[in-house]
Amino acid sequence: MFRRDPVKLALARVSEVLEVDARPLLPLTRTVFRRGGVLAVSRGGKRVLVPLGGVEAGGVFELASVTKPFTAALAGALVDAGRLDWHAPLSSLGGPFRRLPTHLTALSLATHTAGLPMHPARAAITVFTRFYDPYGGMGAADVIASARRWGQPSRQTRFMYSNLGAGLLALALAHAAGEEASAAGYGRALADWVTEPLGLGVTLAPAGAVVRPSGLLGGNTLTGFGPLAGAGGLFGTAADLLTFGGFRLAAPPMPLLKPQGLPRHLRGVAPGWMVSGPDGEVRWHDGLARGTRAGLGSNLQSGAVVALLSRGTDSPLGVRGAMPALLLSLLEAGGEGR
Repeated sequence: MFRRDPVKLALARVSEVLEVDARPLLPLTRTVFRRGGVLAVSRGGKRVLVPLGGVEAGGVFELASVTKPFTAALAGALVDAGRLDWHAPLSSLGGPFRRLPTHLTALSLATHTAGLPMHPARAAITVFTRFYDPYGGMGAADVIASARRWGQPSRQTRFMYSNLGAGLLALALAHAAGEEASAAGYGRALADWVTEPLGLGVTLAPAGAVVRPSGLLGGNTLTGFGPLAGAGGLFGTAADLLTFGGFRLAAPPMPLLKPQGLPRHLRGVAPGWMVSGPDGEVRWHDGLARGTRAGLGSNLQSGAVVALLSRGTDSPLGVRGAMPALLLSLLEAGGEGR
């Protein structure tokens, strides 16, 4: 007997929710999910989560850089509560942050416009000596000292993607929330202000089994982020991501910047999000762990939310690779059906 193609079936279900024909995305979807994962979409009160390749629909994945939208959401909650100002220097928080350069603000760190390098300087060595956990030998004080040393103010706001900046922001948010400036403090603050109020299971320390990596960089060891946990250390499910994406659709808009140096496929950047789409209506972020990938995005005009979690790391396709290419294709297609 012939067995129906599970990827074709998945795209048929996605098409029903997004009210578009997603079938032309079949080759790209096969590439993203060739080792399995979860394809999830929601729109207008409807949602579908499709497990592929033996991965359970409720499988917990490393979210990698999809952590950054959660860190930005924590910043937004603290701003709304009057504990933080997007534009104020982090040095005004005092404590371990009092000696930071004044151009380092919550907004500049959340939008990668603070002039900080991708990693702390020592990561150039630890990425080889601590392959699975390049930041693990560092502490919060090392992160703050690295930002103080390497932060370069610029006359013109420029985009420079930085794990160091996002990790530093998370430490500052923990301090602003009354917690210790540490990865654990960030985790507690995120739970109190974001994930628990939304009923999400997103956490730095998942209670159950995690979908293990696969591919060239795969293995049984998960990726570690040490004190830069706010840049990539969270774990969660596709259902968590859909719920969070829907919440962000209903939340007040965050500041939108159009700095110099943006890649050509971006129309701007908002705290925690890349901005794309013909009218800048798509907010998205992808994440790359050693052997898994994650993607989350929403279309502000159509209300579509897309979450992708896959095993394996594929060779880059175009500017950003297969995962973000599929993510953006589904989000922009979802906008056509409005």
